[in-house]
Amino acid sequence: MIGIEYILLGVGILLFISVILSRVTSLLDIPTLILFLLIGLFLDLTAVFEPSIQNYTTIQNISIFVLIIIMFSGGLDTDIKKMKPIASIGVSLSTFGVLITAFVTGLFIHFIIGFDLILSFLIGSVVSSTDAAAVFSIFKSGEIKLKDDLSNILELESATNDPMAYILTITFLFLMLHPTTSILNAILMFIQSLALGSIIGYLSGKMSSKLVEKVNLDIDGLYPVLLISLAILTFSCAELIGANGFLAVYIAALLIGNSKIPNKESQISFFDGMGWLTQIIMFIVLGLFVFPEQLLKTGGISLAITFAMIFISRPVAVFTSLIPFKVKLKNKIFISWTGIKGAVPIVFATYPLVAGIPEAPVIFNIVFFITIISVITKGTTLKTVAKKLNLLA
Repeated sequence: MIGIEYILLGVGILLFISVILSRVTSLLDIPTLILFLLIGLFLDLTAVFEPSIQNYTTIQNISIFVLIIIMFSGGLDTDIKKMKPIASIGVSLSTFGVLITAFVTGLFIHFIIGFDLILSFLIGSVVSSTDAAAVFSIFKSGEIKLKDDLSNILELESATNDPMAYILTITFLFLMLHPTTSILNAILMFIQSLALGSIIGYLSGKMSSKLVEKVNLDIDGLYPVLLISLAILTFSCAELIGANGFLAVYIAALLIGNSKIPNKESQISFFDGMGWLTQIIMFIVLGLFVFPEQLLKTGGISLAITFAMIFISRPVAVFTSLIPFKVKLKNKIFISWTGIKGAVPIVFATYPLVAGIPEAPVIFNIVFFITIISVITKGTTLKTVAKKLNLLA
């Protein structure tokens, strides 16, 4: 048994090194969080973290809590007034865009790679969303300012597209586990999850806003605790009735963040720091469950899928979902290029592992590989592409 003092020493050193080395990733225009993934990937702690359903369930539970904090933090810091002019564009990208990405990627995997159709759509769903933390960290570290409200569009898309990817992942995983389920029933479950999630989020947001505004706590430090409890309650209540908990949390946070809550700036700063800490821990632990030699076995397939997503799925999704709107061609090209993956697809890839489907380890390795390649290739070229398209403000 390893003593707690050694465990804490190791955690402290990892956090310290990760934060210090984040400056290096900033200079290279690579999201800092990719560093934490690589740290976990190359740490040899197999004696402590052995791949098993029990450990996968544990990491999934930790990841769910982290995603709740990330969703809540994103909603809390979103200014509805700034988002109104581009709301329809952002929502179209985060719903229809994700749906199209998942299906186009799934079709490529099925017809070119040769995987089963439902399995192909499951993989496409897992990797269909973009990552808010990855996009934001590149913009902030590279001090990238864009024209035509592109920053707000990308922020809204990346902050709101995880719920759609989650619903698709759960739907196709359910179809794999229950092959006799009709497609119609799956679609009805899909719609129900979205509708109920929106309703629960709205009701929770309205009630929570009034509570936070009127409650008079003697200790200011308890307000973040109250907000965390409201986020967790919103998620759990939504999931208990078959709603999308992540969507509910984001909508609730959106309403709370745009109400008159006490010490708003302090609350946002707290959740920003909390989000980074939880993501660091999650990325390192996720990395521990992947081994370099296993990644290499699926390297060819992963590269093919990554290539298809960058040059086929993402552009098709962006150009199709933006048909109803007057968006410049160069803006569409840039939005297509910013489809950066992050922690969320890797978290969603744990669901097949916990469900115990035979193909789950392959899915996890493919998703992990796609995330790393996506972040490195797109993260290092984002500013250059914006400059070439004359989109830097």
